[in-house]
Amino acid sequence: MTIQRIETGPRMSQAVVHGNTIYLAGQCADAGAAPDVTAQTATVLAKIDKLLAAAGSDKSQILSATIWLTDMDTFGDMNKAWEAWASAGHTPARATVLSPRLAAPEFKVEIGVIAAKP
Repeated sequence: MTIQRIETGPRMSQAVVHGNTIYLAGQCADAGAAPDVTAQTATVLAKIDKLLAAAGSDKSQILSATIWLTDMDTFGDMNKAWEAWASAGHTPARATVLSPRLAAPEFKVEIGVIAAKP
């Protein structure tokens, strides 16, 4: 079975496809992102849409999502963007975890997903 890597760099690939399963690296907002967690989440979700499309899938095929927040008091703010984005009837299994720090101090949310390839 072949392995397809998407947006591969020297440290990691943003997505890896093995068989009919797609693994996305944790996605954060872009450098210089606004501190608003709702806006950062919307940016991250758009990145996820783009990577899933490149892998031949979409958000309705997400099996599992892990969300890291630097402040659990922003859980509701993150969910505003998530609930506006999620496919009704196709929501994945999900966990939200407190992480005191992400890859850069301005990042407040990171999301990683595993999805199926239809």
